[in-house]
Amino acid sequence: MTVSTTLRDVIGLDNDLPALSGSTLIMIDFQNTYTTGVMALPGADRALDAAAELLERARAAGTPVIHIVNDGGEGTPYDIRAEIGEIEPRVAAKDGEAVVVKGFPNSFHETELLEVLRKQNAGPDLVLAGFMTHMCVQFTAQGAFNLGYRPTVVAEACATRPLAGPDGSAVPADVLHNAALTTIGDIFGLVAAKGADLPA
Repeated sequence: MTVSTTLRDVIGLDNDLPALSGSTLIMIDFQNTYTTGVMALPGADRALDAAAELLERARAAGTPVIHIVNDGGEGTPYDIRAEIGEIEPRVAAKDGEAVVVKGFPNSFHETELLEVLRKQNAGPDLVLAGFMTHMCVQFTAQGAFNLGYRPTVVAEACATRPLAGPDGSAVPADVLHNAALTTIGDIFGLVAAKGADLPA
């Protein structure tokens, strides 16, 4: 099967992966929400291990790190006041790393994320990882693109869940994950298969 030319190539956008040291790392919704209960993701553990490696490498490179958490309110799987809504220990924020609270899939919508980036004098390159690939990762990449940033998503450090398609048939998590990454890579940003693919 012949594949189509990406919109990025059609309009002449750069496709070179950014150096991690020259980027800002945005860790999206790595909450306990996605490791247990109704929102548990089949690939959460694998993605968390990859995200922890990415985070360690970013910290060693002096890369600014911003953590995003979704607050769904008390008693929900996204309750940031309870253990279920806390950032998973492997990728928990350290002192000095900003934590931005959001209520929508796009991490820029009605949050302080843009202000935090501006205060940090962040350049155009943003490296994104998190949960879920087809939801908050995809829409944050779109939001970043719309604001003039150059997002790169690290595929191995993201995960999503199986859902029913329009005809009611099951869409496996890996299919949905790949579809979301393909959407991002068509126009909104770059996709790195692994964190190790990003130059130091």
